[in-house]
Amino acid sequence: MELADAERFAEQWAADWNSHDIDRIMRHYRDDVVFVTPAAERIVGTASVHGKAALRSYWTKGLDQIPDLHFELRGVQFGVDTVVITYLNQRGQTVSEVLTFEADVVVFGRAAYGPPADR
Repeated sequence: MELADAERFAEQWAADWNSHDIDRIMRHYRDDVVFVTPAAERIVGTASVHGKAALRSYWTKGLDQIPDLHFELRGVQFGVDTVVITYLNQRGQTVSEVLTFEADVVVFGRAAYGPPADR
């Protein structure tokens, strides 16, 4: 992966999230994806979500609960099979997602949150 590829992916990824279209969001993930985030624990009771169907369910609930969800890209880093996307969410909170790819789809993701903007 090259930086230009990572930047293109991150821009499309943010646009897909900002559209709130779950089908656009889910197209980036493999059927057996694993995603780990503290936000999932609050919404579905576990921080680790296994499989595209479970991830779709979690994110559908999340989009329903956060109708003003919006991501503003702040940075993109890349590795051999990894993209790290840093963004501000609708609360002004810094978030980074580490996404591991096989071919052109994400097989593993992990989210890490900074302090709330009002802290």
